[in-house]
Amino acid sequence: MAKSATGRWVSRVGASGGGKAYKKTRPGNFYGALAVIVILGLVATVWARYDYQHPPKNPAGIQPKIGTTWYAALSLQACGKRLPFLPTDTALKGQGMYILPADVIRISPASAADSGNNATLAQFGDEYPGLLISTSQMNVPKNVLGAANPQTSYTNGQACPTTKGAKYAGQVAKVTYAYWTTFGQKKPTITTNPATIKFAPDMRISIGFEPSGVTPLPPLPITDTEMGADATTVTTTTLVPTVTTTTVKVATTTTTTPPTTTTTSKG
Repeated sequence: MAKSATGRWVSRVGASGGGKAYKKTRPGNFYGALAVIVILGLVATVWARYDYQHPPKNPAGIQPKIGTTWYAALSLQACGKRLPFLPTDTALKGQGMYILPADVIRISPASAADSGNNATLAQFGDEYPGLLISTSQMNVPKNVLGAANPQTSYTNGQACPTTKGAKYAGQVAKVTYAYWTTFGQKKPTITTNPATIKFAPDMRISIGFEPSGVTPLPPLPITDTEMGADATTVTTTTLVPTVTTTTVKVATTTTTTPPTTTTTSKG
C-alpha cells in the first residue's frame, strides 16, 4: 500500500531527528541546563567546605558542657515504699552520667549525646544498664548488669500490691516524676515525662509509681548529704620540694717554713 503524504513527512522527520527549529534549540537548552547544574554543585561544595572550616561560634554554650561536673540526688519509690539504692559500677565512669553511692547521680558530659539540652533524666536512664524510665514505665534492674527484676517493674494502670500492711493497696498507679531545683523549693515540679527534666547543679529528683494525686517523697537526707560532699570534694595535690645539693671545694693552704741555720764560732 502506498504511503500517504503525511506518512512520508513523518518518516522524513524521524529520520532527520526532528525539525530544523528543534535541532537548533536542543543543544543550547541541554548544555545550558547542564552548566547550571554544575555551577550549583560547585557552589554547594564550596559552601559546605566553608561551613566545615568555619563552624558557628557559641562562646557561652549551653550547660552542662563537656568537662562540666554536676551532682544530683535521686530517689526511687513505688506505692509509698522506697526502693533500694541503685547499684554502683565503676565500669560506667567512662560515661557522661553514672550513679554514685546513696543514689547520687554524677553528671559529667562526655559527648553531645549527654551535654547541653541533652543532659536529661531520660538520658541518664538510657545510660544506666537495665533502667527503664518513660512516660508509662519504670523498670529498675536487680544488678549493675541490667538484669530485669519483675518485682520492681511497673506499668501505668497496674495496681499497687495488696499484701498485708501495703500502702495504697489495690489502687491503680502511674509513673510520676517530682523534682526540686533548689533546696529552698518547698513544692516540687511534677511531670510524667523524664525527657523534660534537664539536670541542674544540686537538683533533687524522685521517680515514683504512685496513685493519682500522690506526690513522690523527696530523696533521703543521706542522699542529700552525699551529694553535697561529692560536690565539695577537693582533690589535694602534695608537692615534694626539690633539694639541690651544692658541693663546695675547700681550698688547701700550704705553709713552707724556712730551715733554721745555726752558726758555731770557733774560739
